[in-house]
Amino acid sequence: MNSPDQPVADQLRRLEDAFTEGGDRPRAEPSADAMRAAEALLFAGGEPITAKALGEKLGPAVDVATVLMKLKADYAERGVQLVEAGGAWRFQSAPDLSSLFTETREAPKRLPKAAMETLAVIAYHQPVTRAEIEEIRGVSLSRGSMELLLEISWIRPRGRRRTPGRPLTFGTTDAFLSQFGLASLDALPGKDDLKGLGLLDPRAASALDVPRPSEELASDEEPLSDGDDAASFFVDHMDQDE
Repeated sequence: MNSPDQPVADQLRRLEDAFTEGGDRPRAEPSADAMRAAEALLFAGGEPITAKALGEKLGPAVDVATVLMKLKADYAERGVQLVEAGGAWRFQSAPDLSSLFTETREAPKRLPKAAMETLAVIAYHQPVTRAEIEEIRGVSLSRGSMELLLEISWIRPRGRRRTPGRPLTFGTTDAFLSQFGLASLDALPGKDDLKGLGLLDPRAASALDVPRPSEELASDEEPLSDGDDAASFFVDHMDQDE
């Protein structure tokens, strides 16, 4: 029967054979300096290192096989361990600590083009109704675009127009300002900013008016009653607001 140390002994012999290419090599207890140097090379090398390459760094007087086996034993119960992979050696985190390196990242929000255009219209023209958004964009407003913007809390119902049918008006939220790093609506890029960013054709800029939105109620706008200011209200009554 093999002793518990047999696998380590076998690995040591195999390592010695590979390093010395079958030749005899006197064994000597490695010095503290040799151990420290090997440890530094394995930690800071940036990539796995073979026993032969490590021996070239440490010099012919150092028994590399013994150094590696001692380091392997020293780190066996630590947070990092010395392992052999593909004929080379490296330090890696202990397998039982792998959960510490599991990271959950929230995928960045990527809006469809229609939703981004709708958001831009609302941001610059608020307070704005659904019909006004469609008129500005020149296309029908899909239910999905509004639902998505409401779901991520970048827009909100903010009032009603004092016109027949009293349509809902929409504006942006504090979450929208936070997402785009804006202190207030006054920080939205103006015409010159849009030109500088390459988002506005200079030839069309002279004929284009970039509106400045307001968080205050418009003269033809009245505040929502209790319950009407929830995003779910618009989603539930979307078809009635057409």
